[in-house]
Amino acid sequence: MRVEIWSDLVCPWCYIGKRRFEKALAAFPHRADVEVVHRSFQLDPSAPAGETRDQADMLAEKFGLTRERAEAMNREMEARAAQDGLEYNLAGGLSGNTADAHRLVHLARESGRADDVVEALYKAHFTDRRSIFDTDSLVEVAAEAGLDADAARATLESGAHADAVRADHAEAQRLGATGVPFFVVDGRYGVSGAQPVELFTQVLERAWDDARPQLVTGPGEVCDDGTCAVPEA
Repeated sequence: MRVEIWSDLVCPWCYIGKRRFEKALAAFPHRADVEVVHRSFQLDPSAPAGETRDQADMLAEKFGLTRERAEAMNREMEARAAQDGLEYNLAGGLSGNTADAHRLVHLARESGRADDVVEALYKAHFTDRRSIFDTDSLVEVAAEAGLDADAARATLESGAHADAVRADHAEAQRLGATGVPFFVVDGRYGVSGAQPVELFTQVLERAWDDARPQLVTGPGEVCDDGTCAVPEA
């Protein structure tokens, strides 16, 4: 059974959704028969390549907030991530174009290390406050995740896998995904958002036992239109 996960590497709900899905998968009796495929989705493909900006400034501009409120939203997100065992350090974080990072994930799929690279990129961005937007930083993170540094650099400098990144994004749109994370289980069940562990468990069990297509919805949070926000109370 295949589970495809569309995500962006700067989407805080995507990292949370990944961790919740992993908890469900770890307890799934047939986990050895589940193939996880990471797909690319860019929340802001128009962001200039090689340039970065302060993430809190981006958030404030997008929502028409003060910087103070944007920083408060980041602190709220840090607290939410902690509930799932993730350490987010968002103060002083950067935002930028993620196409190159996604291209490395496609390279990593060739050697079975896509999940390792995705995890390393999430940790670098959200926990360690490292850049994932320039070649040298990306090569360093990729090497730490087990990729060959020379192959990673050659990929980034050649433009390899750019078509695959665009194709993934187009496929998500064809499937009706307007935000991420977005999960497709066994080609039949679409799960939108960072759903609770229990819901992922139910979907895995249903997909294994039942051939009826169904869209699964629930209260999970989703990143949309290039931003991820904690709703106002």
